[in-house]
Amino acid sequence: MDIALSVWLLVAFLGVVALSYLAVDRAGAIARRFRHMAMPNERSSHLTPIPYGGGLVLVVINVLGWFALAELHRGLGWSHILSLVAGGLLIAGVSFFDDVRSVPFPIRLTVHAVAAGIFVVGWGPWNSIFLPVLGVVHLGLLGTPLTILWIVGLTNAFNFIDGIDGLAAGQAAVAGLGWALLGALIQQPVIAVAGIVLAASSLGFLAHNWQPASIYLGDAGATFLGYSFGTLAVMGSRYDSRLALCGVLLVWPAIFDTGFTVLRRIRHRQSIFTGHRTFLFHRLVDSGWSHATTSALYIALPICGACLAFLWEYGNRFIHVCVALGLGVLCLSLWLIVRRREGPLPVSNRSHTASKLELVSEQTKPQTTSTGSDAQRM
Repeated sequence: MDIALSVWLLVAFLGVVALSYLAVDRAGAIARRFRHMAMPNERSSHLTPIPYGGGLVLVVINVLGWFALAELHRGLGWSHILSLVAGGLLIAGVSFFDDVRSVPFPIRLTVHAVAAGIFVVGWGPWNSIFLPVLGVVHLGLLGTPLTILWIVGLTNAFNFIDGIDGLAAGQAAVAGLGWALLGALIQQPVIAVAGIVLAASSLGFLAHNWQPASIYLGDAGATFLGYSFGTLAVMGSRYDSRLALCGVLLVWPAIFDTGFTVLRRIRHRQSIFTGHRTFLFHRLVDSGWSHATTSALYIALPICGACLAFLWEYGNRFIHVCVALGLGVLCLSLWLIVRRREGPLPVSNRSHTASKLELVSEQTKPQTTSTGSDAQRM
């Protein structure tokens, strides 16, 4: 690891943390002044109006960091930077309108796909990825649709998990630090700087978002974080095909919770396009855990994922198989923790009860124009 790069990253990290903390505090005051508030409803996890829009601070800080990448790495053309920025701003923009006015999910999803496509035009798709046992797999024509699907999927996964105090920002801080360390170790300042800015800005925000939260990310911030981590995995694979899977390992709780919950709802013939409180982290809170305890678990889990990511990057084929098995153990462990907390109540009964509660929720839902990502609209 380059000592000079490490010192520079540490100074940048501390500076961005301070900048983010102060800017989020100011953003909260502005949001309260203009009544840009997340109002409580049947699916939310707060009882009083909370300002949101803190995620816009993260958008601004990270976009400025992306422009700095062009100066750090002369090999990056402006087409790379502008496509990255354009996609991020497009996603943050439609999500901000959704925060304020509510945009139908199909429209948001279409915009997310367009934003991912813009990024792919500038950076190119995954051409190959490194998988356990199989080694390097060349994707060919599947590269572009798989890349777009990955970015759109993670964009929405991060938005879905932004449902309790500190959870999304905590995971973003850990994942960003993971990317910063990986970038430093492989001597790629582009990856290191992008990761450190994501981590530091998220940590500055987390100081305001930890239970009891004084401000929320909003959809704009949550989707932007998902987009950022999705694109980082694609950017990293330009330098090392193994970094694509590192991108999964660093944010695996968001991917697993979203994927597991969506498949479970499909299995029980429940709509995946209506708001609900059946994500695994919701179930932990409903079982009696506090927001702080649940978020702490969801911060510890990606730390384990980061350890697996470093083993994956530097291990041999046997280590790679162990990493894949380790990820499976982590997923199973999260599910078992939830089941243990909920007790012996059969899944079918819980699903039936959840469906009834959601039906009542829809029938009695108050008419509000700003609910924030905490409402878990899908």
